[in-house]
Amino acid sequence: MRLLALLIPLVTAATPSVPPDTAPIECGDCAEWNRPQAPFRVYGNTYYVGVAGLSSVLIDSGEGLILVDGALPQSAERIAEGVRALGFEMRDVKWILNSHAHFDHAGGIAALRRMSGAKVAASPAGAKALRLGSVTPDDPLAGYGASTRYPAVRDVVTVADGGTVTLGKVVVTAHHTPGHTPGATTWTWRSCEGERCVDVVYAESLTPVAAPRFRHGADAARVQRFRGSIEKIRTLPCDVMIPTHPGAGRFFELRARSEREGRQAFIDPGACRAYADRADQGLTARLKKEAEGKAE
Repeated sequence: MRLLALLIPLVTAATPSVPPDTAPIECGDCAEWNRPQAPFRVYGNTYYVGVAGLSSVLIDSGEGLILVDGALPQSAERIAEGVRALGFEMRDVKWILNSHAHFDHAGGIAALRRMSGAKVAASPAGAKALRLGSVTPDDPLAGYGASTRYPAVRDVVTVADGGTVTLGKVVVTAHHTPGHTPGATTWTWRSCEGERCVDVVYAESLTPVAAPRFRHGADAARVQRFRGSIEKIRTLPCDVMIPTHPGAGRFFELRARSEREGRQAFIDPGACRAYADRADQGLTARLKKEAEGKAE
């Protein structure tokens, strides 16, 4: 992920034929991220419905659907098309969960809620940002100001650390993993095929992105929380890991393998450990740059 491409978006005004909540956000990587991706089953009742560079995951509870993340505003219709292509209907989406409230993961949520009538859930800090339609003052990206805006989401349900969202027999657990944002959340659930059930982890971003002049290392407690989040993801029960950006792990590599070997190819018990190891190295490198005065 290129830092400036993520952090300096431009919001394009809606035209009469484009609903305001789907007006495109333009950034250096947005077009690449938003390339179409055919939806597919990951394992059991878990499906990928996101775009090429931004994950969105559908869980079929048998009594309604749960959607995790909404990508960009311009991704919303592509996600909805993916849901329908799998034989589901948007009106059956009962919950939309958010990993973190940046424009590339929360930007499409307002439109997806409009399409479905679903409830939206996030951590308390994440819910605050969703209601603002922007980052909060304690977010590492706050220095970018108005360029962090996206369609706001009202009436967000807050989920505590270790709290759950339940639909039918599906229980999705929230694990607060602050660092990338103050309200960052990793979500986990179980998916079964036949007699085999696996632990699925929707792994929150762990990159220490920041606006110019922001210093993670200026706040020891912040660094400690970030390290704790990395460790939490490292130690989660984890058979299948889906990162918020599929390119942040081996997810699409495993997708290609699954076409040859079947869906068991997605099972990679070491994925969360490897993801956390890379994040730990990335945070250490960022802190070193800050200490040497080499960070932006």
